[in-house]
Parts: sequence; C-alpha cells; structure tokens
Amino acid sequence: MKYAREIKVGILAVVCIFLLFFGFNFLKGVNIFSSMYAFHGVYDNIHGLEEQAPVMIRGYKVGQVNTIKYDFMRDSAFTIEVSVNRDIDIPRGTRMALVADGLLGGMAIELQLPANPGQELCKSGETLPTLYIPGLVEDLQANLLASLSSTISGVDSLVNQLNSQLANDHLANTLANVDNISSDLTTVSRDLKGLMADKVPQIVDNADSTINSIKQIASDINGADIAATVARVDSAVAQVNTTLADVNSDNGTLGLLLHDKSLYRNIDATVVSADSLLTDLKANPKRYVHFSLFGQKDKKAKNK
Repeated sequence: MKYAREIKVGILAVVCIFLLFFGFNFLKGVNIFSSMYAFHGVYDNIHGLEEQAPVMIRGYKVGQVNTIKYDFMRDSAFTIEVSVNRDIDIPRGTRMALVADGLLGGMAIELQLPANPGQELCKSGETLPTLYIPGLVEDLQANLLASLSSTISGVDSLVNQLNSQLANDHLANTLANVDNISSDLTTVSRDLKGLMADKVPQIVDNADSTINSIKQIASDINGADIAATVARVDSAVAQVNTTLADVNSDNGTLGLLLHDKSLYRNIDATVVSADSLLTDLKANPKRYVHFSLFGQKDKKAKNK
C-alpha cells in the first residue's frame, strides 16, 4: 500500500501524456491509429510551404507534410517528407507538385497521378519527381509587373519626347502662333458683338417688313376672283379646241387644204402655170400686147 499512490500518479501521468500526444496530433490532422506512407521530394524553393500543410489528390486531402529539411550545401536545398494514408495507392509515375492553397498565399502538395497508371505502385520512402505550379496571385503579380513595366517605359518615352519638343524652337513658334490666333479671335468676337448690336436689329426690321409684304400679297391673291378668271381661261381653251377641230376636219377651207390632196395638186398646178405665164410674159411682152397708131385711126374713121 506504500507504493499505491505513486503507482496511481504514474499511471495518471502516462495517460495524460498519451492524451496530450493524441490531442496534439489530432489537432494537427494526424491519425496516430492509421499507418501512413512516407514519400520525399526535393525543391530549390518551397515558396512558403510549411509543415502540416495538406497533401491532396485532385483536391481531396490524403495526407500532410511531415518535415521540411534544408541543406545549404545542395542546389536543391529543401527536402520535404510527406505522409499519405496507406489506403491510398500511389502508382508509379506520380509527381509531387507544389501548388497554391487558396487566395491567401498558403501552399500545399498536390500528388499528380499519371494519365495511364500501371499496376506498379510507389513504395514508402521513395523520392518522387517534383514541380512547381504558380498560383493565381503569382500570375496576377507577374502580369501586373509586366504591365507596369511596359507602362513605365511608355511614360518615360513620352516624357523624353515632351522634353525634346520643349527644347525645340518649333514649339515656341507654335505657342506664339497660338497666342496670336487667340488675340485675333478676341478681336473677331468684339467685332461680332458690335455687329450684332448695330446691324441685327435693322435686319430683323427688314425681315418683318418683307414678311408683312408677303402677307399682303397673299391676302390680295385670296381676295381676287380666281374662279371667274379660271372660267374665262377654260372658255378660251374650249374655243381654241373647237377651231383646231374644224381645221382637222374636212369642213372649211383650211380643212380641205390640209386633207384634200386633189385640191392641193390643182392649186399647185395653177401656181406653176401662173409662174410659167409670168415668165413668158416677161420674156415676150409683144406676143401679148400690140401697139398700132394707124390702125387706131382707121378704126375711128370706120366708126364715123
């Protein structure tokens, strides 16, 4: 009975140590009751990866990072040991990828299985091939830096061009010309204001007078006997149409002259004959006119 209390205290201490160890590992996500595979990977830069970081396959957590060791004597100075649940088969050709875990900058290990896995599996303790996949934040940072660098280069080039233009005499001449143009515009504006004050009222009065004259003409037109004028015009047009109808018909002299071909030929023949007669009369007047003084006396004596 002398050592009963010491035994109880020892047993309680062991239980407390076990519970502390179990609770600590439980909080870290380590299942001490399950056996784990151990795999290694070598990196020259771990980009902020920490111990207890998750190990995933296609987003599903299958283990965690156990240890990170640094060896400054090697180029690939970081050796990472990860543990994977033993119920997960890791086929030969699997790669250990260092990836971003969310947008807050955390890192994780992604086990990338081969596209066509074979039957052979990786053994615990093997070193797997590694790679690094930049996250979204790093891509944005790289693109932002590239864009910022390009923008700075463009601004620097623009500043240099402005400095060269400012040092050029042509710019000074251009500014002087702009100043002269501004002065001319001021003068023109002042002249326009004077013109508006002097001429525009007169122009408005003339326009009002013209509008009143147009209104008076319109009123006179409205007051005229347009109906009677139109009736007289219609009557004259009707008379002209009647005359044209008579001319186009066979009645009357004009109609016969236009439509009777025999009358036209007779008149034409008569005109030709008259023309021939006049021509012959001019050529031989004695044939048609006789002068005899003695003959006239004899005729008078016989008559007595």
